[in-house]
Amino acid sequence: MTRPDSQRVVVTGLGLVTPVGNDVASSWAALLAGRSGIGPITAFDASDLRTRIAAEVKDFDPTLYIDRKEARRMDRFLHFAVAAAHQALADADLNLAQYDLRRVGVVIGSGIGGIHTLMEQNQVLAERGPRRVSPFTVPSLMLNSAAAQVSIIFGVRGPNLALATACATGSHAIGEAGWIIRRGSADVMIAGSSEAAIIRLAMAGLDNMGAMSARNAEPPRASRPFDAGRDGFVMGEGAGILILERLDLARARGARIYAELVGHGITADAFHITAPAEDGAGAAECMQMALDDAGLPPSAVDYINAHGTSTPLNDATETRAIKQVFGEHAYRVAISSSKSMTGHLMGAAGGIEAVFSVLAIRDQIAPPTINYETPDAACDLDYVPNTARPARVDVAMSNSFGFGGHNGTVLFVRVPPAPLEGAA
Repeated sequence: MTRPDSQRVVVTGLGLVTPVGNDVASSWAALLAGRSGIGPITAFDASDLRTRIAAEVKDFDPTLYIDRKEARRMDRFLHFAVAAAHQALADADLNLAQYDLRRVGVVIGSGIGGIHTLMEQNQVLAERGPRRVSPFTVPSLMLNSAAAQVSIIFGVRGPNLALATACATGSHAIGEAGWIIRRGSADVMIAGSSEAAIIRLAMAGLDNMGAMSARNAEPPRASRPFDAGRDGFVMGEGAGILILERLDLARARGARIYAELVGHGITADAFHITAPAEDGAGAAECMQMALDDAGLPPSAVDYINAHGTSTPLNDATETRAIKQVFGEHAYRVAISSSKSMTGHLMGAAGGIEAVFSVLAIRDQIAPPTINYETPDAACDLDYVPNTARPARVDVAMSNSFGFGGHNGTVLFVRVPPAPLEGAA
């Protein structure tokens, strides 16, 4: 599909805070090396929980990005979002003073939001009474606080949204931000997602749902997407943010362009509040919608960053959906799940996995799915087992499927260098 350059959306900046690194370079290096960020929970005493492991962000200092006093007033998910946004804007080398800030916007989502603040202040209320509850409680726990804080910190006054579609949030935020630019409502968007939900309440609830792995004795081997021995996902935390920009403006300022965001799919299973529809129809329709949006055939896709949560049902369903869309090409496309190393970042998953997909295009490499040891007859595609490999990646797809039946897919393509002026 040919669009004018003013309606083409490119990625010019990336920011990450993940369980395997606190910036893009360290996170990507760890991913390609197959290093897991999963270990015993250190944030609280998890000894009475069935699942006592998680993929925590390590050695993170929010005051590298936020004034110490302001940081104390913010939830952990806000720390991650602001840090990743700072990184992404610096990476884009974007001088906001040169832009009409009414045309620079933000879409940052979260599946759960400020649950740390909610639980901490609820304890304060119970133990010390209402007069001791922080006046920053509601502003810190609101789902829209990440988008709001980034807007305030950087002074950008364009379209500002916060999405909450469970584990599909990040893909939806990025896709919607791209559509905002394409329809002419903004020139630049700061887009992605953040999550910090490794707390006793969330872990206990998911434990009782039977959704998480209980492979406590060997944490780095616990998340094993598509492997026959998978027994549930591992909770992660962090944030992934992209700078999206009009192609003509990016080229005019000489920006480095990582990739073009060409397609977005968004559908619903309308089936169950936690389980995916086993026929994979909603997920398949979502991937097809992204391809149709881009005007690309399934055979054009070289790499899929799968949702790949490591739950028995999800991985088999996603595999089935990929086959529905891609047919025989499903067996030729490289597919991997970075959740095998980062765990499942819930609402933030789509944000960081979009970054990984863009980096796969930049470096022409398919990152691995680690812990893939025993094939499952229901999962019989190429999951790039255990070791990253060089690959031609001109088109990369990233899938995110969430509780409630929310499905999100984003599609990126490599952008060839602009032709030299006057060239034939």
